Amino acid sequence: MKEKLVLIGNGMAGVRTLEELLKLAPEQYDITVFGGEPYGNYNRILLSPVLAGEKTIDEIMLNDEQWYADNAITLHKGKWVEGVNRAQRIVRTADGSEAGYDRLIIATGSNPFIIPIAGNQLDGVISFRDISDVDTMLESSRKKGNKAVVIGGGLLGLEAANGLMKQGMDVTVVHLMDTLMERQLDKPAGALLKASLEQKGMKFLMEAQTEAILGTDQVEGIRFKDGLELPADLVVMAVGIRPNIGLARNIGLHCEQGIVVNDTMQTFDPRVYAVGECVQHRGQTYGLVAPLFEQARVCANHLAHMGIARYQGSITSTKLKVTGIDLFSAGDFHGDETTEDLVLQDPGRGIYKKVVLKDHRILGAVMYGDTIDGTWYFELMRDATDVSDFRDKLLFGQAHLGDSGHGDDNRVAAMADTAEICGCNGVCKGDIVDAISRRKLFTLDDVRAHTKASSSCGSCTGLVEALLSHTLGGDYSESPARKPLCACSEFTHDEIRAGMKEQKLKTIPAVQAFFEWKTDNGCSKCRPALNYYLLCQWPGEYRDDAQSRFINERAHANIQKDATYSVIPRMWGGGTTPQELRAIADAAEKYNIKTVHVTGGQRIALYGLNKEELPKIWGELNQAGLVSGHAYGKALRTVKTCVGKEWCRFGTQDSTQLGIELERMTWGSWTPHKFKMAASGCPRNCAEATIKDLGVVCVDSGHELHVGGNGGVKVRATDFLCHVETSEQVLEYCAAFMQLYREGAHYLERTAPWLERVGLSYVKERIVEDEIGRKALAGRFMYSQKFSQDDPWQERAKGAEAHEFTPIKQVG
Repeated sequence: MKEKLVLIGNGMAGVRTLEELLKLAPEQYDITVFGGEPYGNYNRILLSPVLAGEKTIDEIMLNDEQWYADNAITLHKGKWVEGVNRAQRIVRTADGSEAGYDRLIIATGSNPFIIPIAGNQLDGVISFRDISDVDTMLESSRKKGNKAVVIGGGLLGLEAANGLMKQGMDVTVVHLMDTLMERQLDKPAGALLKASLEQKGMKFLMEAQTEAILGTDQVEGIRFKDGLELPADLVVMAVGIRPNIGLARNIGLHCEQGIVVNDTMQTFDPRVYAVGECVQHRGQTYGLVAPLFEQARVCANHLAHMGIARYQGSITSTKLKVTGIDLFSAGDFHGDETTEDLVLQDPGRGIYKKVVLKDHRILGAVMYGDTIDGTWYFELMRDATDVSDFRDKLLFGQAHLGDSGHGDDNRVAAMADTAEICGCNGVCKGDIVDAISRRKLFTLDDVRAHTKASSSCGSCTGLVEALLSHTLGGDYSESPARKPLCACSEFTHDEIRAGMKEQKLKTIPAVQAFFEWKTDNGCSKCRPALNYYLLCQWPGEYRDDAQSRFINERAHANIQKDATYSVIPRMWGGGTTPQELRAIADAAEKYNIKTVHVTGGQRIALYGLNKEELPKIWGELNQAGLVSGHAYGKALRTVKTCVGKEWCRFGTQDSTQLGIELERMTWGSWTPHKFKMAASGCPRNCAEATIKDLGVVCVDSGHELHVGGNGGVKVRATDFLCHVETSEQVLEYCAAFMQLYREGAHYLERTAPWLERVGLSYVKERIVEDEIGRKALAGRFMYSQKFSQDDPWQERAKGAEAHEFTPIKQVG
């Protein structure tokens, strides 16, 4: 027999809890929902576009009545719950309806704050909170010459004023403080916003305290403490919200600012849960979407009797688009006498950035106009990253994103729908916008799940978040305090890796059992990650699980767009021999290779092979001494070299031989993401060592080591690590750096973002300053290589894993 679940409050947080619950335990409950409004669940964030005439009510509906019917949910629209008998577990509404429950969710949201002044009850005095308020505003705007006064210069007030202006009303915004949106902006940013809105025709009365609203039955005007009066046919109060705790308090639940809940979203009555704006957790209340949806996931987890999720609070950032102007803020952006301010102002372009630092870490940030790096600043703040190594570049944005994630949000808005946003997965702007609109997506993870955009290398994350902000129009916020590895687990990458080591977990099932995985077999995100982490932690004991690898790594070749494969043999340090070239040419002719191509990594690639042909051609290449180039893997790819002092008149060292030694030492190693190296024979840097994960630049006095570079889409120059004298030292430092990256980076995290996350100073401490620690890291790397340097092509050419290369059935 199903348990009975009742939800009081048909808003975004409560219904999101039901959606999460239906994913986990669709048959566990008979569900009843009570909502005070005569609608299904709609997106309150998009009331502003409805007011402005840019969207309709149907377009902002998240769950229409058919959704409730399809999920066997009983919906009571327009019914206000006035009492709950907790002893008998019965919910009663004002019209006498009743529903029993085994579990109860209270999601009553918040109430708009109405200033307690004379005249606040007059017709034409409203808040901006629901569809009814929008209808009233639209009705008033239809009367020509009507004047509106909006009290409150925060986000809601400005959006209400903008919508009323677009409907043709004469609008004045009245604000008590001297800065607009003072909770999100500092004074310079607030001044820029005010000037921009004034150019659009919006009027402001700052530092004005309302004394009374004038009129008999209908509002006629407004009077301020200094005696000034303004005529008004409509007064919109947008001065804040208060958690709606009236019902909870009346039924005896413990309330302070909000309904007090624990980390499982339970109230003091263990059968009663609460989520959303009505909740107080660890002394905090929240009004942004991301924390509320995080609460919903936790609550659903416990209602489904899984019992492993915990809500530990949210560090929130605010990324907004106010009347077409992009704003971002996070943390303490005011600072004090103990902090430092980094400020960039460009009035001509309408750009303002301020980053507040304390002890070399970001304490807060505020941005106006160009907000594309807001997420990066927030992540640096959340992770408490030491920014001293790149503070001189901090205000100019995230260096490694390059053109793939830079530019302001307005550029994203101006892109054609056919413009490609995610190159890895071929996702266009139109696909993302359509998914956000039609599937009612709110978060970056939602977009990744539905479109795959930003789910691979991550370089387009800034653009995807810009599209989210632009499409949602208002309160987009997505940067939780801790990000789980994937939806199958509540634990982070670092927590899982630490658990593997401490608990001596040596198989994927053991990890999943210990961390109480939500799914039996995991997913395409967690299985490859767990497989890599186990390989790294237990190189001599863990056996690689091929089924937990992506197709390219299972097949040991890159699949191409026509479902054929490429074969790229390794060429040590970019060098080859006539014998190897002859073997490649013979194979190309024998297998009718369509394309023979010299790659940027100084290798020769053969394209157009069928999967079943791979073991045969590998065997023939092996006979000439050629092994896998791992061009398909999250592994050491290439070590690019120049000819060095042997042939070049500028060469200072034998960079070719050094590159060969580096590649022979590191080939076969599995890494969190692809890893590329280069060795240049002189500072002219012909091997492009300063855009590699690790680069060596030879100089007269020895070798300069550079780390954390990226070429391609995400161009990022390396950071200088240190200078060493001998090639033996180069090998040791390289092994130590690779192992530090292997042990510390998250799966699919390139060295560039990893280095920015942990800080160059940290890497120097571990590699340059700690000789004993460096040698230990290098030792662990070399030990792991004992189990990695078996050529996978040779094994499969001899018949290993033949099933992978045998067609199930020959068709055609």
